[in-house]
Amino acid sequence: MSGLLAGKRLVISGVITQKSIAYAVARQAQLEGARIVLTGYGRLPLVERVARRLPAPPPVIELDVTDRAHLDRLPDAVGEHLDGVDGVVHSIAFAPPSCLGGFADAPWEDVATALHVSAYSYKALATALLPLMPRGGAVVGLTFDSTVAWPSYDWMGVAKAGLEATSRYLARHLGPYGVRSNLVAAGPLRTTAGRAIPGLAETQDGWGKAAPLGWDPYDAEPAARTCLALLSDWLPATTGEVIFADGGYHAVGGTA
Repeated sequence: MSGLLAGKRLVISGVITQKSIAYAVARQAQLEGARIVLTGYGRLPLVERVARRLPAPPPVIELDVTDRAHLDRLPDAVGEHLDGVDGVVHSIAFAPPSCLGGFADAPWEDVATALHVSAYSYKALATALLPLMPRGGAVVGLTFDSTVAWPSYDWMGVAKAGLEATSRYLARHLGPYGVRSNLVAAGPLRTTAGRAIPGLAETQDGWGKAAPLGWDPYDAEPAARTCLALLSDWLPATTGEVIFADGGYHAVGGTA
């Protein structure tokens, strides 16, 4: 089998709808020769239905990344379908409504949930699957530029900053095992998660005008292809990085 990811074995989290970046990653990964397993939680029948729309419907494993028991049994569950893992895609984020558009008023309990699900889980997922990666590999997560404070993004922005720091420390921890850790910072997309952010539509509209390459908020493929590059063997010395797939918006300060 030929392709950028020929022979690669991947675990991909966060496939909820066909509009998600994770779905685009799963689809492109299969087209490039990878074997994949998906994980989902809460709406498993929905994930299974979406999985059947992929070129080769993959297995779906239930995983709550905040549940230690789920993480402990994950290697065995994945091992029923793959004889090892070469790459992990973390596309998991959640913040209670109080954390979006309510920075000053969000209670700690809600903030703690956002940090746990959106940042700490990156480490948790990677280390849970490390026993299946004896030959090394790649962990790739998804972020949204945390170097500035976005309108209404609030505690999710803080969580993404935590995710980016977590990836750097994970790169330091996993390097001796031959495992790379990198994040892709995509521009704003009109996904299920994106619709939960107040005012995101206005940000999306301005993004396409300011980005040097333009930006289509309905097209997750540019971000997905960037993830595939990081999962491949073509960036063997790259780790601890945030790679932007945003049409170049970050480089021009949001000016048209």
